[in-house]
Amino acid sequence: MKVHFISVGGSVMHQLAIALKRKGYQVTGTDDEIFEPAKSNLEKEGLLPAAIGWNPDMIQPGLDAVILGMHAKGDNPELIKAQQLGLKIYSFPEYIYQESIHKTRVVVGGSHGKTTTTSMIMHVLHSLHQRFDYLVGARLEGFDQSVNITDAPVIVCEGDEYPASALEKRPKFHFLFPHVAILTGIAWDHINVFPTFDNYLEQFRIFINKIEKGGVLIYNETDATLQQLVQAGLRDDIRYIPYGVPPHSISNGATTVTLNGVSATLKVFGNHNLLNLHAAFHACEALGITAAQFIPAIASFTGAAKRLELMSTSPTTNVYRDFAHAPSKVKATIEAVKQQYPNRKLYAILELHTFSSLNEKFMEEYNGAMDKADAAVVFYAKHALELKRMPDLPKEKVQAGFNKPGLLVMNDKNELWNWLQQQPYANSNVVLMSSGNYDGLDMTAFAAKAVGNA
Repeated sequence: MKVHFISVGGSVMHQLAIALKRKGYQVTGTDDEIFEPAKSNLEKEGLLPAAIGWNPDMIQPGLDAVILGMHAKGDNPELIKAQQLGLKIYSFPEYIYQESIHKTRVVVGGSHGKTTTTSMIMHVLHSLHQRFDYLVGARLEGFDQSVNITDAPVIVCEGDEYPASALEKRPKFHFLFPHVAILTGIAWDHINVFPTFDNYLEQFRIFINKIEKGGVLIYNETDATLQQLVQAGLRDDIRYIPYGVPPHSISNGATTVTLNGVSATLKVFGNHNLLNLHAAFHACEALGITAAQFIPAIASFTGAAKRLELMSTSPTTNVYRDFAHAPSKVKATIEAVKQQYPNRKLYAILELHTFSSLNEKFMEEYNGAMDKADAAVVFYAKHALELKRMPDLPKEKVQAGFNKPGLLVMNDKNELWNWLQQQPYANSNVVLMSSGNYDGLDMTAFAAKAVGNA
């Protein structure tokens, strides 16, 4: 197989390129910008383009597939030539499906918890020495790639609702056709793509209809919107498995969970992670794995990168970082830490960084999201608004949207840094929530210092 990647430097695109090269395919790729870690990863595998930029000469009739990344636009010269030659052009998820036609496909969808749930399934399968391929949106301990394509009989995929490519505007998870599907919950996000909640909701209705006949839908019955969606459009040719928070107990900051009479103490915590775990169990069960196998394996799961990841710790203080930015994710993360350590003061620092979170019209969606925090800060850099070509976001609109008494809203990173240095962190937890980098602040250094001074 000869495969060419247009926009090979993408975070998942370069991982797929590496996976196909390791499978024995002839792989080439181009891009007009390639950053770390993709640059080093591609170079190590001998896949780094000789020059940065597009090269239509690399598009030849002998190519079996051209894979188009999100970064490439419709007027890309390589894409135009591929179209002229009548080559097979795939978005990332379309190509994943081509590689998995004869596999059992497990797809995890939903507005939140996708990465963690996918990672939990992968961790258990790996622990039990099962053969499987995968696609996940974060670094996971024990795996050197976030994408793997082999001749394994099963593939586990994180199913994203974001558009597939410049040509294919439908969500990525519409192209994966699962045999085992999970929906973790529905909370409006990506408002630049889905301008209304009804439009966003429709994408999940379509996803349910993409499940293969005879398949199974594992869904979070504690999510009222999802529950209503499932009940409104029941298919009679698939099975439905609802799940909720499984039986558990919390003692001295540790959670013990029980499924089918089998118990274990976990390294992760919070109701959102217990929900993710329960969904992962049902998916693994559909693959023939029992509770007696699942529970000991999941006990060693430490979490996906930047999902309540413990940055620094002492006997009285923990500092976590989390990818949370959407309202439902922020609320779940804060509540999880407060529930686990009810007697510790909780500092919550949220950076607004995405298109949705920086949109004034979206602010009311955050109402109550930070209520459980004892001290709360919302930070957003003017620079982020400029890069996204968005209008100014007035602080008072943020205050009104979150509706949190005592909320501090900051635009200047130096103001945030000074505030962080002045707080007493003894007998407290700190949660840093962002999909960005706090305008370049060294939060790793802060985490170490906060614990050291506690």
